[in-house]
Amino acid sequence: MSLLLVLAQAAAPANPAPAIPPQGVVSYPASYFAGANTGTALDMVNRIPDFLLDTGASVRGFEGAAGNVLVNGERPAAKSDPLDAILQRIPAARVERIDVIRGGAPGVDMQGKTVIANVVLKKGAGAHAIVALASQHVDDGRNLGGIRLEGSGSLPGGRTWEGGLHVGKGADDGVGPGHNEVRFADRRPPFLARIKTAGTDTLGQLTGALETPLLGGRLRFNTYFNQEKFKEPEQDFVSSPAADLQAFNLVQKTYDTEGGARYSRAVGPSTTLELVGLRTSRHRKTDSSSADADPAVTGRDAADDFFNLRSSSELILRAVLKHRIGSTLSIEAGAENADNKLDSHTSLSIDGAPQVLPAANVRVEEKRTESFVKLAWRPLSTLTVDADVAYESSDISSRGDVVLAKRLQFARPRLAVAWTATRGTQLRVRLERVVGQLNFDDFVASTNLTNSVGVTAGNPNLNPEQDWVGEAAIERQLWRGSSLILAARHFEITDAVDRGPVFAADGSVLDQPTNISSGTKDEVEATGTLRFESFGWKGALLKFDIVERWSHVTDPTTRQMRAISNLHPLDWSVNFNQDLPAYDASVGFDLFGGWQQRAYRFNLIENYKLQTYARPFAEWKPRPDLSLRVELPLINHPHVRLRDEILIFPGPRSVGGTPDVQERTFTFPYSWYVRIRKEFG
Repeated sequence: MSLLLVLAQAAAPANPAPAIPPQGVVSYPASYFAGANTGTALDMVNRIPDFLLDTGASVRGFEGAAGNVLVNGERPAAKSDPLDAILQRIPAARVERIDVIRGGAPGVDMQGKTVIANVVLKKGAGAHAIVALASQHVDDGRNLGGIRLEGSGSLPGGRTWEGGLHVGKGADDGVGPGHNEVRFADRRPPFLARIKTAGTDTLGQLTGALETPLLGGRLRFNTYFNQEKFKEPEQDFVSSPAADLQAFNLVQKTYDTEGGARYSRAVGPSTTLELVGLRTSRHRKTDSSSADADPAVTGRDAADDFFNLRSSSELILRAVLKHRIGSTLSIEAGAENADNKLDSHTSLSIDGAPQVLPAANVRVEEKRTESFVKLAWRPLSTLTVDADVAYESSDISSRGDVVLAKRLQFARPRLAVAWTATRGTQLRVRLERVVGQLNFDDFVASTNLTNSVGVTAGNPNLNPEQDWVGEAAIERQLWRGSSLILAARHFEITDAVDRGPVFAADGSVLDQPTNISSGTKDEVEATGTLRFESFGWKGALLKFDIVERWSHVTDPTTRQMRAISNLHPLDWSVNFNQDLPAYDASVGFDLFGGWQQRAYRFNLIENYKLQTYARPFAEWKPRPDLSLRVELPLINHPHVRLRDEILIFPGPRSVGGTPDVQERTFTFPYSWYVRIRKEFG
């Protein structure tokens, strides 16, 4: 800490944090970020006090996939293109201000969030281009690089354009050298192996957008293309019970496309119309295999192969009418229709013999319609009410190995109230019915050949999880530029989606996603922003977030209470940034807390545990249009490990018995990353 204080003496006086008006809307002008080493809108959003970027959910439809950032008051008409990537393409020089709305405001679609940010861009900006070159060196000898080209500008007639190209390779930091050990309940010699593995991702991505005046309104087109290839070869050097060499290979190729359009137009002095059309497609081929690398040594030629080819598409049409009544009330109504399709073909062979898989070859289609009405009302300058109700109807059909047809219908009311009790204190409460979306990945069979989890059957006959959610939060300003948010949430769960047994045609028992029971979940979260100008430490920003969770559902195998599978009991992170304007630089670190999760299947329990890791960084801007950034991911290598422990019971866990224990541990690779970024215009 003393070293940082010495560096901080070079920092220029920071701009005072904007005061929170009674209505809970805070404006951060571009001058607020002066002296901070920000180059993009994403950098600026990450500097906002008590604001954590939410890039949105990966769900079908447009309404439920929203993040918590708007651009010029509108949500980007894109789903495949991540929100953080969109913000990264906006240069800081184009940002006029960022408004943060807490608890709701008339005329602002909060998109189901309690806090949202609106990035307001300068009008009439000229052409601007960015070229970024990146290089990552991994300690296993890999040198991976990439290039990013981005541009934006204006055309005659009030038109604007944007474009981007990104190609390169990156290292998967979730795998690395490790060990594989299986301890058997019958006390036979354990299986011991040393693991050598590395994952590499090759990416090619193209984005573009064009906005133009049309019929008194604005029409915006956007396109997205992504081609990705992920490879993860693995070798297990077996030392017990006999010398052996096992080879595993995973290759996954993905092709994504998206084309969208949004039209907005005023249809009166206080009414606007918004139309959105969007089509996405994804084609993914997964090929996974395992074999004894040297049959001459082992005397056998064992080989397993898993193959999956899936194609999915989504077509969305959406219309929203927004109307303001004075300055204290706004109403909007709309409807959305989405048509989703999935075509999946799966095969598995063990020692060359084809295996029977439930739901191996299926074609699933969901036709979903949603209508909604939203209201934002400010009866007092210190009180805001944000309410809406939505009604959704889905027709789901499946052909192939599983033939079914069913209709699902749900009403989703929501009420959120924000009260600014004092100038520095705001209270927020929310009551909402949340209906989850069915995950198409749960509809088809899958497997992992590198561990003992085995085959997971598909299950198209799932119901979405439904939750009644109650939330209470208090936000308190501490001192200038510093604040703390405490929140508590309670979930009453119906039709929880977890894991359960299914019986195959050959009499074997497999695991599958299934609706298991009702249940509960509770969360307590603390989010804080600390600035230290008041104590003489200038240019320093510390942000933290910690969430603790508890849950209870009934296990379908043992009929006993347990936690929800794969739910993290605790997540936390700390982000520190020290601006050094005298050196045109900034330094800092991101600290990510270790987490653990537990998954339950009818015959095994799998425990994941990841250790805490840190990522220090430094960025230097010798010129306003030129920057050099250095990152050291996983600086505490080799102490960062992922431990995957699987307890494999001799039968259903309800029967009991002493389990075999497989433990796979990975030490993440150490690397260093350098990026040079040049702006033009």
